Amino acid sequence: MDATETASRRPLLSGRRPLAPHLSVYVFILGPFLGLLAAVPIAWGWGLLWWDALLAIGWYVLTILGVTVGYHRYFTHGAFRAKRWLRITLAVVGSMAVQGPILHWVSDHRRHHAFADREGDPHSPWAFGTSPAALVRGFWHAHLGWVFDRDLTNQQRFVPDLLADKDIRLIHRLFGPLTVLTFALPALIGGLITGTWWGAATAFFWAGLVRVAFGHHVTWSVNSICHLVGERPFRSRDKAANFWPLAVLSMGESWHNLHHADPTCARHGVRPGQIDISARLIWIFEKFGWVSHVRWPTPQRLARLSAQ
Repeated sequence: MDATETASRRPLLSGRRPLAPHLSVYVFILGPFLGLLAAVPIAWGWGLLWWDALLAIGWYVLTILGVTVGYHRYFTHGAFRAKRWLRITLAVVGSMAVQGPILHWVSDHRRHHAFADREGDPHSPWAFGTSPAALVRGFWHAHLGWVFDRDLTNQQRFVPDLLADKDIRLIHRLFGPLTVLTFALPALIGGLITGTWWGAATAFFWAGLVRVAFGHHVTWSVNSICHLVGERPFRSRDKAANFWPLAVLSMGESWHNLHHADPTCARHGVRPGQIDISARLIWIFEKFGWVSHVRWPTPQRLARLSAQ
């Protein structure tokens, strides 16, 4: 029996999240969310200064690409190979999006693909049925409710390759300090730009709390919206769909139909006009020689996957 067969025979779950880490989930989900709710009245009342906007946009682009290129396309699906320094960088920057430690995130997402929109999927909006009431409940579950589930996906089953990597195990353990840094560094930069504590505070609010919460909801929208509505030009075993309004904000992740039809493909938006910023960044990495063996789509493979 090979390692893959052995892993597949392990249980789906590996226990429950301890109380202290579970409480921290509430803190780091609800804290930034409250900041996001306060963003509109604060911008209306006090204004949004240019350095706060630039810091928020810059940190958003950096950390969300850490998730889409790093956590997702590289660590979860192996869409390319990366040099060690880039592998570590992607893991660190992805962690600073505060979407969970890397081993938890990747194991959950591999489990999602193994059971997409079926029993075992950790965040399918179809988990409770197809009636209007069931889909409302399912949307909440897929978008946010599942995050508060204490059951832990079995890492021995889903990420044995990452468990064998000492760099990744270390970055997983450093999730707490990296979370502190992702809030502290924007505040430090804002304070240095303005030379005031108020500048540090506003940078902490906009480039810290608001940026993290906004990134959360963009990512969760791929889990919820992109499994409910949109176009399905390619055949997949589930209900993954393309939802174009999220394409730029999600860095190309909302071209979700092809992704589920061909999960290891490095590019998700493959048709004319389908902007995929994550794929473009991978292309740049390839040109610099930092990544190799990139799994780019081919016309022949797309034709085989086409639903028409």
